[in-house]
Amino acid sequence: MSTHKYIGRVCWAALALVLAVTALLLGGEALGIQAASPAAGYETRLFDASRVHTIDIVIDDWEGFLAECENEEYQLCSLVIDGEPCKNAAIRAKGNSSLTSVAAYGNDRYSFKVEFDRYDGVSTYHGLDKLNLNNIIQDNTYLKDFLSYRLMDAFGVASPLCSYVYVSVNGEEWGLYLAVEGVEDAFLDRNYGADAGNLYKPDSMDFGGGRGNGRDFDFGERAGDAALPSAGSGEEAAAGPPEGGEPERKDFGGGSGGGFGGMGSADVKLQYVDDDPDSYANIFDNAKTDITKADKKRLIAALEKLGGEDAAGAVDAEQVIRYFVVHGFLCNGDSYTGSMVHNYYLYEKDGVLSMIPWDYNLAFGGFQSSDAAGAVNEPIDTPVSGGALSDRPMIAWIFDSEAYTALYHQYYQAFLDQCLESGWLRDLLDSTAAMIAPWVERDPTKFCTWEEFETGVESLKTFCDLRAQSVRGQLEGTIPSTSQGQAADSSALVDASGLDLADMGSMGGGGGPGGGMDFGRRPGAEEAAAFGGPAPEGGGEARPPESPQRMEKPDGMSAPRPEAAVNRLPLAASLAVLLLGLAAAGGFRRRGIR
Repeated sequence: MSTHKYIGRVCWAALALVLAVTALLLGGEALGIQAASPAAGYETRLFDASRVHTIDIVIDDWEGFLAECENEEYQLCSLVIDGEPCKNAAIRAKGNSSLTSVAAYGNDRYSFKVEFDRYDGVSTYHGLDKLNLNNIIQDNTYLKDFLSYRLMDAFGVASPLCSYVYVSVNGEEWGLYLAVEGVEDAFLDRNYGADAGNLYKPDSMDFGGGRGNGRDFDFGERAGDAALPSAGSGEEAAAGPPEGGEPERKDFGGGSGGGFGGMGSADVKLQYVDDDPDSYANIFDNAKTDITKADKKRLIAALEKLGGEDAAGAVDAEQVIRYFVVHGFLCNGDSYTGSMVHNYYLYEKDGVLSMIPWDYNLAFGGFQSSDAAGAVNEPIDTPVSGGALSDRPMIAWIFDSEAYTALYHQYYQAFLDQCLESGWLRDLLDSTAAMIAPWVERDPTKFCTWEEFETGVESLKTFCDLRAQSVRGQLEGTIPSTSQGQAADSSALVDASGLDLADMGSMGGGGGPGGGMDFGRRPGAEEAAAFGGPAPEGGGEARPPESPQRMEKPDGMSAPRPEAAVNRLPLAASLAVLLLGLAAAGGFRRRGIR
């Protein structure tokens, strides 16, 4: 029996300490203490973008796998990532139109999707469940996807991580790919925590090449022999607008669900149709998380709100505006704002919606556009092609309010200042081009020649400079910011006559398969010097600017924002310690009283 005269004081001191630690954990944020975030590990391994990584695909019957790629069937394989083996993974070809496009080049350089957890449901690569290996098709610069995701991330948009990897198969060199984090469970945990909401990849089109998101899509049935509409302002804009409105855009009708303008269904355009979940099959059938009837009902309610007077109340206003600012600068017509409505992820939490970027290999005017001036001067206040702005409610709400339009312009200016005027984008572009140049030259399966790569990089630099000049003028009012305004007066538009968009790669491709380059040859001194010298083994890249400060919402129009995910582990641990402390104190007191 313990009768120590100080036992009570010791117990109460221990209890006080436990209470103090608990209070610190609960209110630490107010004291400037950052909550611990679960570090999955893959972020700083495979997605260290300062160097080119290596992945060796170890697989039986590679030739047989390639022959069946268009069926998009998974096959067992192992990966060796930077020398580290990852066994029992699953791999398949990925892409819709890109699957058939690869065949047109006469080689087998497909994009791939890897699932580490497909066979046992638990395996990961340091926490990563899904990995995409993009073949960089239709991009002579090798940079479009990479720069797009980095710009999104630098401006505070939840975006997939990415890095360059040199792929080999069973020890034989295959080519330089872009590794992109799969937007699924690991992505949600990294960006939103354990309390993440629901994730969807709305899509109503499949251009062939096996399974894909959405339904079969017949180009001829939809568009006949007509050419697809061009993005931005070009010949259509020059013809002038119809009386009393914006210039007409070609419209090939909607898909299932009653689309109104442009290809794609009403649900993929995020239009409210009715309260029947079946009317939103292209959303719900492409859910990336397990969803319930309640989840469907809540999303439909959000879409109804999005199409009404309180549209801003259905979105994470800051995230959505940031997304469309960067998206608009990038001039990606192969997207939600283009004539083919797809290539985005939809995130929903508590009835609040936001967008996650995806697939920017045809950005920088590479989709349906041959008019460099039209792409460079794409109007920031009428950013939709292939239909009316009102047909895209996820962005239309911004322009339905003068206050939110002004906020959108403020964010655009902040983006230019922090990512362009600071020199950050140019530094990132230059350093990345220098880093990958030896690997591009070495790439045995590339879709362009070395010379086309060089030209493409320089054209990309020019495009970014001209695009920034045009956007700056549109914000200042010296260049019209709408299609109607540009059609009425094109005299102030930025001159892009010296720029050929095809030099960067486009839907029409460019270059020959394999580029006719010698297998395994590294660039000489002159070639390396063109990109600032040989790529460093360990890299070093430009540091992104700090994410801009949160801007004040318009008076009376603040939109709800999902609460930041809380790491519950420290809280649970502290409560457990508290309970144990109380129990121990009580026990000691009882022993002392006897």
